Amino acid sequence: MGSYKLLINGQMVDGDMTMDVINPATEDVVATCARASEAQLNDAVAAAKAAFPAWSATSIDERKKVVLSIADAIEAHGEELARLLTQEQGKPLADATGEVFGTAAFFRYFTSLDLPVKVLDDSEGRRVEAHRKPLGVIGAIVPWNFPMILMAFKLPPALIAGNTIVLKPAPTTPLTSLRLGEIIKDIVPAGVVNVLADANDLGAPLTAHPDIRKISFTGSTATGAKVMAGAAGLLKRITLELGGNDAGIVLDDVNPKEAAPKLFQSAFQNSGQVCIAMKRLYVHESIYDEMCDELASLADAAIIGDGLEQGTQLGPLQNRMQFEKVQELIADAGQNGKIIAGGQTQDRVGYFIRPTIVRDVTDGSRIVDEE
Repeated sequence: MGSYKLLINGQMVDGDMTMDVINPATEDVVATCARASEAQLNDAVAAAKAAFPAWSATSIDERKKVVLSIADAIEAHGEELARLLTQEQGKPLADATGEVFGTAAFFRYFTSLDLPVKVLDDSEGRRVEAHRKPLGVIGAIVPWNFPMILMAFKLPPALIAGNTIVLKPAPTTPLTSLRLGEIIKDIVPAGVVNVLADANDLGAPLTAHPDIRKISFTGSTATGAKVMAGAAGLLKRITLELGGNDAGIVLDDVNPKEAAPKLFQSAFQNSGQVCIAMKRLYVHESIYDEMCDELASLADAAIIGDGLEQGTQLGPLQNRMQFEKVQELIADAGQNGKIIAGGQTQDRVGYFIRPTIVRDVTDGSRIVDEE
């Protein structure tokens, strides 16, 4: 394992503290990485602010070249990053590999976009144009369910638009981001990209920092509300991608045998840890029983295990807090519905819970009402 230092102002630096990163499949320490202090957060923001004038003055074509070089670097280290992602996040290696190479693909995609001047009015006597200008330093906060791909929704568009960035991955999945920082430190000019790891203590000072011009946050609705409140004092721009409680409606013209695998995949991809995953189904009464049976069979047949093991279809939940929360929801579901598949933890080390199907639940139950 590498040293996993912070990227601040083009240099890999030790954290003022350290923290252990746990493999959710084994509960072993994957690595001990740097943990930033608030002083180091301030250093990173200052570096990004100092780098902004020169970076924003470069042409968009030059900025795109840098982003393409980052994509090349991600692909060159793809196997290493995928294995590391599985170890810290838990997802099967095939899924991690898809995420890493998908990350490179999104970096390339954003280079296909431009920032054209938009003509708002070109009438007799006047012409009104809208020009897009870079904001400054962007704070990007990334969650633990897709640490690489969700970073790719934030970093490349910010850079191409001429902004500099301070990236903060989730405390339970910082390693791929820190390793990426090391990989790209000589690709981007010093200070343009900074990568910090924390123990959930730097989100508030990052959000409220007076030199951060915008916050891009992906995570829970509750934390998103705190981000909005933290940014409000400076009327700071924010982009929030939050959780949901997505429902599926299954009508009576559906063949349950054909539809059930698609619904199951929508619900349980990444062990259900997806903001847009299907959380609940409303099924027509004429096919309700058959659909329940099909979904239960798929849940019972799913292969649960360490993401590095051959044949694993679903890995563990990502962290202990999530593991305990899901256990609470299952206990409540057993009192307010009928569990027809899963519902139990695996008889092994790690944060494993079998895919769980609950039928005959009503509004007001936690499993129905909560995200």
